[in-house]
Amino acid sequence: MDEFWGRIFDFSDYGALLVLVQNSIIAGALLGIVGGLIGPFVMSRDLAFAVHGISELSFAGAAAALLLGANVVAGSLVGSLAAAILIGVLGTRARDRNSITAVLMPFGLGLGILFLALYDGRTANKFGLLTGQIVAVDNPQLTLLSIISIVVIASLFVMWRPLSFASVDGDVARARGVPVDAIGIAFMVLLGLATAVSIQIVGALLVLALLVTPAAAAMRVTSSPLITPLLSVLFAVVAVVGGILLALGGGLPISPYITTISFLIWLVCRIVGNRRVPSSRRMVSGGAIHAD
Repeated sequence: MDEFWGRIFDFSDYGALLVLVQNSIIAGALLGIVGGLIGPFVMSRDLAFAVHGISELSFAGAAAALLLGANVVAGSLVGSLAAAILIGVLGTRARDRNSITAVLMPFGLGLGILFLALYDGRTANKFGLLTGQIVAVDNPQLTLLSIISIVVIASLFVMWRPLSFASVDGDVARARGVPVDAIGIAFMVLLGLATAVSIQIVGALLVLALLVTPAAAAMRVTSSPLITPLLSVLFAVVAVVGGILLALGGGLPISPYITTISFLIWLVCRIVGNRRVPSSRRMVSGGAIHAD
């Protein structure tokens, strides 16, 4: 049992190892901001399932790039954008979107597994695409991830108000002259970019822990359009950076640490949210009785 816990939490020579993941910590903080900002829109637009579909095509693109000796981030971007645009253009209705996502998921995963099976390089590279790595971000990759993250964040701020309007009530927004369809496709492109860069840290199988769970947790404790994204960003950054720091001690894949922290945050928020709802009902009921 001691050996088991020693493999998960081993902080001997931690200071020396910390130097190796400086780029990953910076990248993780950036991705936490991206995931935290885009997550509430993913939830309000009911795109959680689509995120998983995009991640599978992103995984296929990254695996193809690994096989061909190309840039893995670039391959991941190609796969993500292809999936995001397909879902955005063809899946205007939720039912169509879910069916398209369900078709893309096994196709992308199958292609990715095929490319990895043909790849004769290091096993760690194969495994890292699925579950993430903590020492996988070199300086060129960090620069590319930073540029993509800044583009996503800046684009979100530019289209924040019309995107929020279209996400809450698309029909009313369309009647008011908001280009709902164009905004939807633009958002899917941003979601594809966010998914592609997230895979480099958390892996293709568990990208939902970064793009969905923090926002879902924040929405359990508040409905404020201002506080929700702020809490979502905080939860995402804590999960990613905390996961990296813990994974460094154990020398294990990073994704179990990130997903566990993210899940615990969601669980606490759910408990807090459930306790607030009965209290609010009692206050409303008490106010109604008093008014009578």
